[in-house]
Amino acid sequence: MPDVCDRRTALKWTTASLAAAALGTVAAPAAPAAADEPPTTRPLRPLFDLSLAQWSLHRALHAGTLDHLDFAGTAAERFGIHAVEYVNSFFKDKATDAAYLADMNRRAADANVRQLLIMVDGEGRLGDPDDDARTRAVEAHYKWVDAAKTLGCHSIRVNAASAGTPDEQRAHSRDGLRRLTEFAAARGINVIVENHGGLSSDGSWLASVIRAVDHPRCGTLPDFGNFRVSADVEYDRYRGVAELMPFAKAVSAKSYAFDERGDETTIDYRRMMSIVVDAGYRGFVGIEYEGSAHPEDDGIRLTKTLLERLRADLTKSLRDADAKVPGRS
Repeated sequence: MPDVCDRRTALKWTTASLAAAALGTVAAPAAPAAADEPPTTRPLRPLFDLSLAQWSLHRALHAGTLDHLDFAGTAAERFGIHAVEYVNSFFKDKATDAAYLADMNRRAADANVRQLLIMVDGEGRLGDPDDDARTRAVEAHYKWVDAAKTLGCHSIRVNAASAGTPDEQRAHSRDGLRRLTEFAAARGINVIVENHGGLSSDGSWLASVIRAVDHPRCGTLPDFGNFRVSADVEYDRYRGVAELMPFAKAVSAKSYAFDERGDETTIDYRRMMSIVVDAGYRGFVGIEYEGSAHPEDDGIRLTKTLLERLRADLTKSLRDADAKVPGRS
């Protein structure tokens, strides 16, 4: 498991969270507070901000009861969330449609919503063992990089799909990701990889791929729920998120079902968010309700309420830890 910040150090990160969120990166620690400023009175930035992943409403979008162009406004008006993460399948043929993208920008601005990233699927395997197929996949992603730039996003989320031995898949994925990242970096866009099935759901393997790419614009989007490596292998989700957090430029808070106390029943959210916060991450945490136990709207609200409760609890824990530092009480 990678090194993580202790809680006293982590508190210092809170004052730089907004700048970090704008870039989809972890912020540098803030300057120390004045010695005569009691820690109990110093204002804190939120440990993390909340965004809404479009997949949370995939049933409504597929059914046609919600139009893609209305998603940003819906996030703000229905859920009080002012940052969104798109899925390219809901505007698959619009990546190069300047008028359509302009309409998305206008609607997001009208709703005071930030457009953070585009999750890109269905454009080929960036780690395809065939050189020509891998090149086609890399180039097929270019239009989504340009679309992300137009929309003011910080990243596109991609997949590290491949075939062969783990070493072969690492080499092929490294090549495709590096080439795509170099294209994206020239446009100020990050390329971030989600644990999304196959070897990419092995946290250690995916972390090794990102290290092999070795580019500041290539990172991860740790997802709390996608750790099924194969039909017979389930990777430990807490270990996996911890392994991916050092490279995280976004976080996907997957949820499925909730009990009467409002706790998620599949994932220990307190443990998971402690991993996220202790890693020093201060960007957006994306709500991605994927369950069927609750209607989509209810699942989103339950996830939001849980994350807000944990944010308050974790902030208090960091505040209390800071107050115990000699000379700071």
